[in-house]
Amino acid sequence: MMLKERSKELGGELRDAYGAALSDLLKTNKKIMILDADLGGASFFIRFKKTHPEHFIDVGICEANMFGVAAGLSLAGYTPFVHTMAAFVTRRALDQLYLSCAYSKNTVNIYASDPGFCSGFDGGSHSAFEDLAIMRAIPNAIVCDPCDQVQLDWMVRTVAGINDGAVHYIRAYRKGVRQVYETGSQFQLGKGQVLMEGTDVLLVASGYLMSDALDAAESLREKGVSVEVIDPVTIKPFDEEIIAEHAKGKKLVCTFENHSVINGIGSAVADVLAKNGIGVPLLKVGIQDTFGQVGIIDLLKKEFKLTAQDLENNILQALEK
Repeated sequence: MMLKERSKELGGELRDAYGAALSDLLKTNKKIMILDADLGGASFFIRFKKTHPEHFIDVGICEANMFGVAAGLSLAGYTPFVHTMAAFVTRRALDQLYLSCAYSKNTVNIYASDPGFCSGFDGGSHSAFEDLAIMRAIPNAIVCDPCDQVQLDWMVRTVAGINDGAVHYIRAYRKGVRQVYETGSQFQLGKGQVLMEGTDVLLVASGYLMSDALDAAESLREKGVSVEVIDPVTIKPFDEEIIAEHAKGKKLVCTFENHSVINGIGSAVADVLAKNGIGVPLLKVGIQDTFGQVGIIDLLKKEFKLTAQDLENNILQALEK
């Protein structure tokens, strides 16, 4: 694993990275089937209707039915990759996802797009602030929140090779994000990464907000606050060992996520601290107990107080207490 030199420039779109990984996998794995719920234009999966028509199914606006189809394909020996927005995966189709896929031990790979406030102009009805809470509670699920194109590519290729009778959930924004890792970086399921070392504060972040977490950590270092940044890589399985090891001796542990502060990464870290008897204050920075809104992504980030500056201010205030 290597960190890419920090830049304000956006990398390629995540939906492109997801589609490119599937295209490459299809060269050697003819069992891959790609399903979409009338969002092929948004996910760019519509490309497979032309390039691999025998491997693409658009089920229409029938998300629950899509998971039933995916379960059937898995049962028949295929490797299904399913896309719809995170809100539709975890709210609209949860019963079918749970019973037909997870409970029935059918392996299904899920691309849940635009989680948290990333739904943007689609508004509150499409905002998924609770998807990690839901997916973490499903037995044997693999839950991922990739922070850039490199990590997403690795996750797609990794879950494609796992036939464990479980659901594999990857939540990711569709469009461009700043690249965190060098191209070709490798990871492990359930093994976190230390991105920056520090002695005062442990900051645990993932997904869309990772670049903001690193920006805040760098700014705090300039102010004399030494911040250590950890990427858990997978939210489930969760690397309890790395959190426990690096939380000890810190003045503060902080989590930063594009998700509700209820039952997300912050709660996973809280469990680790309690389990290991680590008496360090925990600050959970995320979306409060509220519903989503309509707006430009950057404005929504400000509205929910999830900018790098917001994170920095929260940490400084917590250290003063």
